[in-house]
Amino acid sequence: MQSRNFGLWLVAALVYAFLYIPLVIVVVYSFNDSKLNTEWVGFTLFWYEALFNNKEMLIAARNSLIIAVSASICATVLGTMAGLAIHRYKLKVLPILVFTPIAMPEILLGVSLLLFFLQVLNLTLGMVSIIIAHTTFCIGFVTIIVWARLQGMNWSVFEAARDLGASPWQSFRLVTLPLIMPAVVAGALMSFILSIDDFVITFFTKGVGEPILPIQIYTMIKVSITPEVNAISTLLMLLTLVMIIIATMLDSGVLRGEAKQ
Repeated sequence: MQSRNFGLWLVAALVYAFLYIPLVIVVVYSFNDSKLNTEWVGFTLFWYEALFNNKEMLIAARNSLIIAVSASICATVLGTMAGLAIHRYKLKVLPILVFTPIAMPEILLGVSLLLFFLQVLNLTLGMVSIIIAHTTFCIGFVTIIVWARLQGMNWSVFEAARDLGASPWQSFRLVTLPLIMPAVVAGALMSFILSIDDFVITFFTKGVGEPILPIQIYTMIKVSITPEVNAISTLLMLLTLVMIIIATMLDSGVLRGEAKQ
């Protein structure tokens, strides 16, 4: 039994090392005092200073934040409505319609949206097309989180609210929404993370115009991997980590609330 546990721990350690050692290397070499980035020379904050003085990179970061915030807001509203509809109406076609973009390969979704924007909507590719594309991709994730929360709720609370004379809108605003709010916020954070990190769908739907952060990083990597790339990657990892911690804390709150019920 002990040898089996040791084997499991060894495999787990190797897997986690494979996942996280490259990330640690990226963070460490973002402080490397060498432009070639092939060997450690010394500690410096120069590359972070260069990053914050890089106007094009700052514009790309601003555009990505605008897209991520807009897409997460739209996806949260639509995904919450979809989760409520799936839970209430029990139609088999609704989950298929909502979850298909999640199961579809990103490259296929990106090409499909590109053709839809150009051939059907005759839409000029840019910020708007990226926001629509990211919203389409993120709706399913919000729906899953909200739907899972609704599955574990005690519906006698809503029946009691209706018996006490609350209208459907009052029941939703005063009872349903506060109870599912942790799931809604977690879905919004998940959408934000997926949007700001996405490359494939952004690549197909951005067109020519304002720089977007993932595309800008890819363009820099094609020339050479400098510590400046490591610096922006480190900041992105930090932002993603903060969002994941907040979403995990909210999810833990949801689970504790369900346990109390």
